[in-house]
Amino acid sequence: MTELGNRLKEARLAKGLSLDDLQAVTKIQKRYLSGIEEGNYSSMPGDFYVRAFIKQYSEAVGLEPDEIFDTYKAEIPSAYKQDLPEQLSRVKSRKGLPDSGSKLFEVFPKILMWVLIIGVAALIYYLVQNYGDKNSTSDKGSDTPPATIVKPPGTEKKNDETDKGKDSGSKEDEEKAEEETEEPETPAQELAVAESAGNNSTYELKNAEKFELKVVSTGETWVSINNGTGKSFFRGMLAVGKKDSETLDFSNETEAVIRVGKTVDTEIYVNGQKLEYAIPAAEKVTQNITIRYIKGNE
Repeated sequence: MTELGNRLKEARLAKGLSLDDLQAVTKIQKRYLSGIEEGNYSSMPGDFYVRAFIKQYSEAVGLEPDEIFDTYKAEIPSAYKQDLPEQLSRVKSRKGLPDSGSKLFEVFPKILMWVLIIGVAALIYYLVQNYGDKNSTSDKGSDTPPATIVKPPGTEKKNDETDKGKDSGSKEDEEKAEEETEEPETPAQELAVAESAGNNSTYELKNAEKFELKVVSTGETWVSINNGTGKSFFRGMLAVGKKDSETLDFSNETEAVIRVGKTVDTEIYVNGQKLEYAIPAAEKVTQNITIRYIKGNE
């Protein structure tokens, strides 16, 4: 057992908590809590979760996490070592991007010149076609006598019937248009924050005919999903390259409770709409998200 493990265990016993009690408070599995006390981190998902679990353990027994991390930093693994190569490669790739701005400035004057030439040619063509045709047509029309139109018998009656048909058709079109405008518009889906405090955020879903929940991992994360009565729908790891998402239908439920182990690598979608964290992911890595489904007749 390490010095850190002894310190945490003594604080737990001083609070009168068993490992089962601590598991209920932190939602961390008992074997991980025991591993922290014994200094055995090999059974945990990764260095990031070791630090997250130690932080939650410390808060639950009344210790200051920052003081624990500073005092026992030699025993606690760093969560940022694995991210350094990827970050360095991103910096290199950005530096290697070609400077396309200078080439654009070289080509732009040539493009502008051709645009002006084409515009002038089009204007000349337009003037010739329009004004030239009008002059020639007026000259020819002066020599031609006006034509006399003779209407055959019965044409006037047909025209009257046609006009009446047009009037009745236009009235029907107007009535249809009025009926269409009177139909009420379907309100858009609304997903809004109802309350937020600490690690907990509550949202309300309104104007939605269904409640489809999708959780996506952009890296590696641990997620548990329950309904309002505590029934478990999913619990486990989501990781890119393995199982990176979980989709569930909560249309028959009134509430979804999601516990996210690593918010920076976790995205939540409700009926295709991305949920924006009320508490920034960088501030609270582990968060509890509750979504209340308020149906139209409630």
